Amino acid sequence: MDPVIYKYHQPFTLESGISLPKLKIAYHYYGEYTPGKKVAWVCHALTANSDVADWWKGLVGEGSMINPDDYFIVCANIIGSCYGSTGPMSVDQFPMITIRDMVRAHILLRQHLGIEKIDLLLGGSMGGYQALEWAIMEPTVIQKMFLIATTAAESAWAIAIHTAQRLSIEADNTWKEAKPNAGAKGLKAARAIGMLTYRNYGIFKEKQTDADAEKTDGLKAASYINYQGDKLVNRFNAYSYWLLTKSMDSHHLARGRGGDLKSTLAAIQIPTLVIGIKSDILCPLAEQKFLEDHMPNANLVAIDSMYGHDGFIIETATITAHLKTWLTKVVKTIEL
Repeated sequence: MDPVIYKYHQPFTLESGISLPKLKIAYHYYGEYTPGKKVAWVCHALTANSDVADWWKGLVGEGSMINPDDYFIVCANIIGSCYGSTGPMSVDQFPMITIRDMVRAHILLRQHLGIEKIDLLLGGSMGGYQALEWAIMEPTVIQKMFLIATTAAESAWAIAIHTAQRLSIEADNTWKEAKPNAGAKGLKAARAIGMLTYRNYGIFKEKQTDADAEKTDGLKAASYINYQGDKLVNRFNAYSYWLLTKSMDSHHLARGRGGDLKSTLAAIQIPTLVIGIKSDILCPLAEQKFLEDHMPNANLVAIDSMYGHDGFIIETATITAHLKTWLTKVVKTIEL
């Protein structure tokens, strides 16, 4: 299913003060919106698109817990991406953007759709960055929030990883050429670096170890990493990848809000389920524990998964069970 395109024909001023002359926002929706129907809005991660029923199968979509019979579901492609929203391939010399800029674009779409309340805002990884920002920017709009494998501020560890990825892209001699596939080899290398952080030692050992002790080349783990790199190159763009990792690096909820994360999080009163993945080395469980410790209405659940950070899109059965239990408790509390 192709996305719907919302065209905003007015200047859109970024957090930097730079203005885009106009804006396109690509989005998917599922179900029909009628007054009184619950709205679930999903914020997607780095290289995902707005077709959340495709990439978050088992949690969102027909037959899932978040389904179009119970919810009007919306997911918008973030600005700066390459899946239909305004980004580097649609604007010459596209400027730096922040997570807040992405959320302000979401808000424009929300207003365009006539949505006054979002019953459940969901975000995993970078999607959680957007959800947290949105909770601060529109606290009376968001009723409940679900976060997984995310953080209140980008860590030095993640910034270093992103820098290594961008160095890979910049080392490609086609980088910055005026063509869609510029930096493709660099993007492949960047994805390879990313895969080492999305997964972990344990899953590589279990799934990618060669049984043949005599093998000296064409090793299984090497083939897997090459495959993953090629797969991203075939669906994404180096310009967007470079730009969006910079956006992630600048993520800090307390920027411009006094600088103190604890007090900034304390202001978020929205009932929130936070799920952390015990094997996640990119956004470790300690990051989600920090959210629970400082958000007054947050509850943390730590789950087991061999898949590390990628568990947030793979472990949908476990996620569904915890989300269902939590929502039931929250609704009962509200009714009391």
